[in-house]
Amino acid sequence: MKQKKLARRVGRIVPFYVMDLLARAKELESSGRSVIHMEVGEPDFVTAQPIIDAGKQALDAGHTGYTPASGIPELRKVIARHYEDRFGIELDPRRVIVTPGSSGALQLIIGVLVDPGEEVLMADPGYPCNKNFVEVFSGVPVPLAVGPETGYQLTADLLERSWSPETSAVLVASPSNPTGTLLSRLEMEKIYELVKSKGGILIVDEIYQELVYSGDSYTALDIGDDIFVINSFSKYFGMTGWRLGWLVAPEPYIDNIDCLAQNIFLSCSAPAQYAALQAFSPSCHQIMEERRLAFRERRDFLLPALTEIGFDIAVKPEGAFYLYANCSKLTDDSFKFCYDLLEAEGVAITPGKDFGSNKPEQHIRFAYTTSIEKMKEAVKRLKRFIG
Repeated sequence: MKQKKLARRVGRIVPFYVMDLLARAKELESSGRSVIHMEVGEPDFVTAQPIIDAGKQALDAGHTGYTPASGIPELRKVIARHYEDRFGIELDPRRVIVTPGSSGALQLIIGVLVDPGEEVLMADPGYPCNKNFVEVFSGVPVPLAVGPETGYQLTADLLERSWSPETSAVLVASPSNPTGTLLSRLEMEKIYELVKSKGGILIVDEIYQELVYSGDSYTALDIGDDIFVINSFSKYFGMTGWRLGWLVAPEPYIDNIDCLAQNIFLSCSAPAQYAALQAFSPSCHQIMEERRLAFRERRDFLLPALTEIGFDIAVKPEGAFYLYANCSKLTDDSFKFCYDLLEAEGVAITPGKDFGSNKPEQHIRFAYTTSIEKMKEAVKRLKRFIG
């Protein structure tokens, strides 16, 4: 059947190339090849047992139906209490909206904030789906090139120069994907003040907030109560397949977000929500902290190993589980490099093309979401491939 019509936005939404690469890696594995996965941003640890047990108990208790669109009250209260225990912030649980992953959170935020033609400023390189979420609501994503000199983060000065009459919002991430770098609290405060003075809205992605390896993390909620904050159960809590996240919304937007959630996805998975109640328990916290330290050990192994080969990592990542490496000494085409490496040596890594148009051919993202033992083998294969 011939395709009769496509919305124009579809042509502006680019594929998530790493998923194609992952599919090819799985094909190679199914044929008996050994593949080391360093491409997808998914922790290799299975969900902590107390969470799994809570999920089973939820199923046995019959929690298999719809829930309120904004999430079960118990979970919203637990998340709010987390901010009080962790950061000393008293948060009304009504401001917490439970979502199907952090992706669902960002779609709700863009849906209630951005009119067709309005701009959302964001960093390039950045998480690839962010610009596509803006496109879905007919907004205009405006990626701004950032580099090592600012830790691959936006600055208030850059935003000031880039602001236009059509600018509606700014999206920042700390720690960020793909670079693992942080926005200092001082720079976050400067950005907040600038955005507020322009009449815009600040959206802060804190998905990797608890995966910080030096110093102490903070939340943007401590800077202003009119900031939208996104978080997730996927990364630190290791619940990727449960598809659960949350957002914290300023008070005036709560009802509008709830209304949009009712219409877009009705509610999140009930068993996943009841399971997530255990995520903030002391037993789970101990497990998560052990895993956080394991990620730090992996970073401290992989970073010098890659630089020794010839990759240039100008900014040491202080969070998440990624290394964003300049590969220009080794190739002038990171996309081809990644696919050739997969075919030749069975090492899966992500080309810079997935993260924007800021020198993508010179960059590769390595996810240290596998064991040091496997990464040692990956480095051995990389050396052999490079020659």
